Formats: sequence, C-alpha cells, structure tokens
Amino acid sequence: MMMITNLQAPGKGEGYTSKSAFLISFRKRNLRSSKSLLRNCAFLPPAITVKFAMISTESDPPAETSSPGPRSPSGQPFVMISVTEPVKMGTGVQSYISYRVITKSNMTEFEGPEKIVIRRYSDFEWLHDKLAEKYKGIFIPPLPEKSAVEKFRFSAEFIEMRRQALDVFINRIASHPVLRKSEDLRTFLLEEEERMERIRSIEAGIFSKKSSDIFQMFKDVQSKVSDVVLGKEKPVEESDPEYEKLKNYIFELENHLAETQKQAFRLVKRHRDLGQSLADFGKAMKLLGACEGESLGKAFSDLGSKGEILSLKLQKEAHNLLMNFEEPLKDYVRAVQSIKATMADRANAFRQHCELAETTKLKEINLDKLMLMHSERAREAEIDFKESKADSEEATKRFEAIVKTMNEELARFQEQKTADLGLAFHEFAKGQAKLAHDIADAWRGVLPKLEAL
Repeated sequence: MMMITNLQAPGKGEGYTSKSAFLISFRKRNLRSSKSLLRNCAFLPPAITVKFAMISTESDPPAETSSPGPRSPSGQPFVMISVTEPVKMGTGVQSYISYRVITKSNMTEFEGPEKIVIRRYSDFEWLHDKLAEKYKGIFIPPLPEKSAVEKFRFSAEFIEMRRQALDVFINRIASHPVLRKSEDLRTFLLEEEERMERIRSIEAGIFSKKSSDIFQMFKDVQSKVSDVVLGKEKPVEESDPEYEKLKNYIFELENHLAETQKQAFRLVKRHRDLGQSLADFGKAMKLLGACEGESLGKAFSDLGSKGEILSLKLQKEAHNLLMNFEEPLKDYVRAVQSIKATMADRANAFRQHCELAETTKLKEINLDKLMLMHSERAREAEIDFKESKADSEEATKRFEAIVKTMNEELARFQEQKTADLGLAFHEFAKGQAKLAHDIADAWRGVLPKLEAL
C-alpha cells in the first residue's frame, strides 16, 4: 500500500519540514520490483495466491520452522494466505457470503503445511476489532465496507471486489512484524467454524452493554461536549508543531485520495458507457449494411464489427480500471481512516496522561498540606497519592508507546503507499495507452474501404 522521507520521531532531528517532505519516498523502486510487489498486493485475479501486501521496513527475527511441510524457494520461514471461492449461503435476509481461507506455511505455529477454514465477513470484522482493541498505535489494516444496497450485495462484481479486499486485509496482517504474531490471527486462520462461532458468541455476550449503560454513556459524552462548547472545559490536545503538520497532511491526503477515487470511478463509468454505445452503434451499422448494396453494405458491416470489437475492449478496460485502479484508491482512503482512528487513540492517551498528571499534582499538594498539619488523614492521602502517581506513570508510558509505534507505522505506511500507488498509476497509464492504440488501429483499418467508396 504508500511515502515520506525525513520523518522522524518527535525530538529526534528536525523531522519533516513541509508537506512536500511527505511525498518523497525512502528509496526509488524500479518497475521490476513494483511488478513483484503487485503479485503480493492481491491486484491479480483470484487464481493468483497473494503473499504479503505490507512489507516491513525492518527485518524481523526469523521464526522457527517445522521440518515437514512446504518450503519457500529460499528455505526461509513463510506463510501464504488466500481468500478464495466465495459462496452464497442461506436465503433471504439471512443470506451471506462465505469464503475459503487457505493458509500455507512451514512455520510451527501454523500446525501443518496447509489449513483450510470457512469464514464470513463478520469473522474478518471480529479479527479487525480484536486487533484494534489490543494494538494501540498500530495502523490496523482496513476492511472493505458493507454494501448498503441490497441488490448489489450478491452481484458478481461486488463479491469479487470484496474477496480481493479481504485477501489484501488478511495478508497485510500476516506480513506485519507485530500483528502477524497475534494469537487472534492464529485463531482466525486455524480454528474450525464451530469453534470460531463460539468464540465470537462468548465475547459478544461478555462485552455487550446493557441499553441503560449505553444511554448513560451517551449522556456522559453529550455532557462532555456541552462543557467544551460552552467553554466550561477546554479539550486537552498536543501542541507539538510537527504532529500538527502530520495531522494536516493526513486530513489533506484523505480529501485528495477521496477526490481522485471519485474521478477514477467516473472514468470507469465513462468506459462502460462508451463501450455500450459502441455496441449499440455496431449493431445499428450492421443492420444498415444489411439493407445496402454489396460494396456499401460490406463497408458498413465492417464498421459495425469494429464498433463491437472496441466495445468489448472498453468493457474489459473498464473492469481493469475498477479492480486495479479505482479499488486500490478506495482502499487507501480506508487506510487513511485507519490512521485517523489511531490518532484518536493517541489523543485519548494524551488526555489521560495530562489528566492523571494534574490529578497526581493536586494530590501531592494535598498530602504536603496534611503532613504539615500532622493530620491523621495524611497516611490515607499518602496511599492515594502513590496509587495516583503509579497510574499517571503508566498513562505516560502508554502515550509514549503509542507515539513511538505511530512513527514506525507512518514510515511503513508511506513506503508502501509510494510503491502501491506508483504501480497503480503506472498500470493505469499503460492500460490507457494500449486502449488508445487499439482504438486508433481499429478505425484506421476501415479507412481504406471507406475511402474506396
């Protein structure tokens, strides 16, 4: 998946100095390496097995390997995951799509050379939510959105786009140096369907809130927002200028990616509409040629045949644009939204860090006052202060850990973004150039017959 240079942790060096600094990649990649990455990014048809879609910027210690089982060409530990064979299950409103998730590995933690399980979209949601809950600071790969329109839920095109997106999602997790070690990933890849269903049901029961609890939570949030709006309480936010630049960049990136994706979708529609128009034109020209004389009729018929051939080429290119250009752009819009979710976690951690630090300071002042007064409550206040100080130190560590992790994640994200989008735009330009060449050749081929009339 995308790139920046000169991105450093706060307090180390100068950091990136302008928005343009985000747009410089860590290293230039040649086309051969981009094509290799393409095979790892699920941009190819379903028959191709996807390996990894996110590449670590740092080498990770090799995992143990089992003696039996498949081996990678280099003999190194590997795991390959494929999301394949979508099948519609159930009927009516209870219907859904299931997928075969195939894991091949020579690593001992995957319990054999190959494992096949059946998963549905809600299982992928479970994995995403578990990772987001446990790994603060890491950009959890985004899931494809659900289709809100019933008639599109089970269309072949929508099902294939979702299958491809889920394939990318699970492989990004499996290639991440931290997420790939998650017990939740192993559960997702290895547990049988019945066991997986029980795990999800139990956790849903444990973590579900009563309606009264949700209502109270809503009231608390509403009260908090009112306090901020009325000036009773000012929101606690980081004042680091480098982080402000980063936030501005992320928000701008989301807006520009969304606009580019929207225009890409219009290009897909334009190709489809033109393809349909050429098909209709070709049919009309053949009918016209059928009622004309031999010479004129033959020329009209050839013209109609060219229109039909070009119609197929345009429809094919429209599909390629959708799957290999518009969808990757949409995926990156979702990826930026994942970054914003991590930023929200960082903001919450910073808020807790500040609030607990302030609370601890007040308790320390109160303790000093009680000790000067030789109050009998001093002992209780001392215990309360120590507990508050421990909580404050823990909150500070959590915040600092999120900051450190985010800096590492940003470097990975930017590098992968440059590679992925560079490849997507290269393939887009190449496809458009070939289409324009084919269209010119097709019309050029009928000119001699028309000129001879």
